[in-house]
Amino acid sequence: MSSSPSPSPAAPNKNKLNILSFTGKNQILHLGWMAFFLTFFVWFNHAPFLSAIGETLSLTKDQVKTLLILNVALTIPARVIIGMLTDRFGPRLVYTAILAIGAIPCFTFAFAQDYNTLALSRFFLGFVGAGFVVGIRLMSDWFPASELGTAEGIYGGWGNFGSAAAALLLPTVAIIAAAIVGGNEGWRYATATSGVVMMLYSVIFYKMVRDTPKGATYFKPKKSGAMMVTSAGDFWLMMAFKLPMYLALALLGWKLSPAGVSLLSQASVNIVYIGLVILYIYEFVSSYRFNKEVFTTPVPKAHQYDFKQVGILNILYFATFGSELAVVSMLPLFYQETFNLSIVMAGVLASSYAFMNLMSRPGGGWLSDKFGRKITLLILTAGLAVGYLLMGIVDSTWPIALALFITMFCSFFVQAGEGAVFAVIPLIKRSMTGQFAGMTGAYGNVGSVVYLTVLSLVSYQVFFMVIAATAVVGFFALFFLKEPEGVIIEEMPDGSFAQIKVS
Repeated sequence: MSSSPSPSPAAPNKNKLNILSFTGKNQILHLGWMAFFLTFFVWFNHAPFLSAIGETLSLTKDQVKTLLILNVALTIPARVIIGMLTDRFGPRLVYTAILAIGAIPCFTFAFAQDYNTLALSRFFLGFVGAGFVVGIRLMSDWFPASELGTAEGIYGGWGNFGSAAAALLLPTVAIIAAAIVGGNEGWRYATATSGVVMMLYSVIFYKMVRDTPKGATYFKPKKSGAMMVTSAGDFWLMMAFKLPMYLALALLGWKLSPAGVSLLSQASVNIVYIGLVILYIYEFVSSYRFNKEVFTTPVPKAHQYDFKQVGILNILYFATFGSELAVVSMLPLFYQETFNLSIVMAGVLASSYAFMNLMSRPGGGWLSDKFGRKITLLILTAGLAVGYLLMGIVDSTWPIALALFITMFCSFFVQAGEGAVFAVIPLIKRSMTGQFAGMTGAYGNVGSVVYLTVLSLVSYQVFFMVIAATAVVGFFALFFLKEPEGVIIEEMPDGSFAQIKVS
């Protein structure tokens, strides 16, 4: 085995990033964001129809709000699992499976005749939200560090726009469908159509995407089965950061209990609690067995990384993407109730929040590439806190135009912050990018579950203030983040080592 690192023969294509090009790595970028776009379009195809769905099935307000929580719950464990599968099997196969299989719960949701079917379908649709993780790894293998933040930002931002597109387009599709079929349940056909399109795209993605540029190495974790850490301290830190994911699922269980919306009996919820405890203990034991060597044997420098970096980014994504998921889900209803608007108009105004993804998330990645990862995150996180503070004082006395401006102001910092977070993730350790992206992405869903649960208990104004407070926590955590610099070292299949520049 070679002991000295050598330049990687697996360098990405040298052609520059060009969004007007559809060849080489630029084609992969476009195919990737379109896959992400469709997963988000389907994942949030319910948002513009919340009031219509409630009327069709005679749902209470609590039941409608519970659908929002269910929509993001499964994505917590799904992103972690999908991240591991991506590192193991590659983005092409994993993304194709998500696009194809995810259409099934979309169809069952569209034609559900009772709340239980509706809720269960929405829960399983959280699986579709895990697709984001796959593209993060795909981009990291096609773009160099100098362009990676921008590429990840375009992928994330343009893909995230799927939620805005759903709010903009689906109400019109529903109106057309209702006119053709008759009745007032056009939302069913609109949501089902989105699933058909996603399923068809899975074939295109499979046929046109490669995991890496031709001749490049797809780096896999040295071991598979759990997340690898490289020190005893990192092990304890990792297990501490895994705990909130289980607590978020327990919080969901409480919301579904008789103390919440009574979707589950107390006995069933108690079983959920016990199951989560058993699962955490099992993961603790299996992670310890997987990493037990770090307690007795120093890990070679070539395989080392600092888990604290991942932990800090988890906190930031909790506040950024967690708040985006929550706000995108509730914003049409917020505008409708606050300003007494129609469903279509509320959906159009609410789409402004996600509309900013087209420029702000790529902008956050570009700023990170240009000026540095840490300083960019500090500025954007501070702006995020201010934005939500302003959202918290919006009420019916405000001019709609001013409320819309505040929404877009807040959205810029939220989504640029997301882009900046994932400008760092692939620079920690390339072979584990999927796992890191999975865990950090899951924290976004943990944030959304927490925020949406808060929303079910308090007013819209307090909801926005809570998000602002967590952004302040993320701001102070950032002072412990290390700016990526130098190179990361990965082991080649033949046992030699390759250097990957990160600055």
